[in-house]
Amino acid sequence: MVDLSTSYLGLRLKNPLVASSSPLSQKVESALALERAGVSALVMYSLFEEQILRDSYKLDTDLSRGIESFPEALTYLPDYGQYSIGPETYLRNLRNLKDALAIPVIGSLNGVTDGGWVKYAQKIQDAGADALELNLYNVATDPEVTCADLEAEYLRLVSHVRKAISIPLAVKLSPFFTALPNFAKRLAECGVDGIVLFNRFYQPDFDLEALEVVPHLVLSNSNEMRLPLRWIAILYNKIPVDFALTSGIHTAEDLLKALMAGAKVGMATSAFLLHGVERAAQILSDLEAWMIEREYESVTQMIGSMSQQAVADPAMFERANYIRVLSSY
Repeated sequence: MVDLSTSYLGLRLKNPLVASSSPLSQKVESALALERAGVSALVMYSLFEEQILRDSYKLDTDLSRGIESFPEALTYLPDYGQYSIGPETYLRNLRNLKDALAIPVIGSLNGVTDGGWVKYAQKIQDAGADALELNLYNVATDPEVTCADLEAEYLRLVSHVRKAISIPLAVKLSPFFTALPNFAKRLAECGVDGIVLFNRFYQPDFDLEALEVVPHLVLSNSNEMRLPLRWIAILYNKIPVDFALTSGIHTAEDLLKALMAGAKVGMATSAFLLHGVERAAQILSDLEAWMIEREYESVTQMIGSMSQQAVADPAMFERANYIRVLSSY
């Protein structure tokens, strides 16, 4: 009998397949279906910095409205029966998931600036989250902002979130860093427990009929995992954190590659949206069959076995791969 268990962020998980942040965590019913299908943990959908700030501003506006009016007014407070603050709904949904699920639930905050909204990291912890994933998702558009400025802002944010909570903290990154290994090293120095590679930027599209810029959702495919696969293999055993690979895990083979690169877990969403949550059970069944056929005893045995430090030709993760690909066509 093979041992599929792994550890991630100090959490002991029954297998390395985690449901990443997605709409599937918005309802208890779909979260329970993922648990029944076999996923070992669930990352909640993200609570965005903009949502917190927007709702705070709206509340302040409603509370301030009418303050110059006549004193006999009955009330100028908003009707809380019809006033739903997004962050509070998120915390309530988190508590509901914790009550319903036996697997760990990881909260998700998406933000880029340091500010008062960071207190919601503490609120997510208090609501029962087993860990927190901080999603650093930003599009730098100001030509006056340098990469050093941006990274310094990120590190301030991570440091303040780390100080606010005692539960494990993972940071989810985009691939767009000039010197990713150095930034990962500094994140580890801030006390993060894990790094999730990579965030997917959903690029806008043009509607040529309406002449408008429109959002455009494209689900991942297995080819997209090559970028995080490469970087996890490079960073494994160089940065003292747990790695999670996200983007592109659709099959057991994808999950195996993630583990061999050095990831403790593989995170999936598109596979479940495309094929149903039952896809998780198929991935795990195929994973176990592959391990039995090749006489692997545990998942731990294969983690990092094809990292840059472990393979015969480490240069294949660097420029040599580019040269060989071009010359092989």
